[in-house]
Amino acid sequence: MSVDEAMVQSVGVRSAQEVFSAIAEAGKRPRPRSAYQRGLMVAYWWAAGAPVPAPITRVAAVGAHGPCRAQLLAECQAAAAQLRRAPTAADHSDFALGAFAALAWLSGRHDERP
Repeated sequence: MSVDEAMVQSVGVRSAQEVFSAIAEAGKRPRPRSAYQRGLMVAYWWAAGAPVPAPITRVAAVGAHGPCRAQLLAECQAAAAQLRRAPTAADHSDFALGAFAALAWLSGRHDERP
């Protein structure tokens, strides 16, 4: 996957530098990656404009260089809604938790980077 960092100014309330730093750090974690870590990575990549579907809704980003702010917030809400439902499998729930943590940080719901 390739995302041109020069093209991305910001992702949600985070600067491109913060987001690409989070991607790099998450990519250094030991393998095999947990479902939580996979959720983080997919959410970061999708939000940064990589050609991957959204982690929860599986839709494509609508912005020129990734999802627009409204789509980012909607994906975060979809992750929260999925977490409130009874999980069908722990792995799926952990993936949704990772995606939610990343999306909540990107959209400014909390300041601590997951």
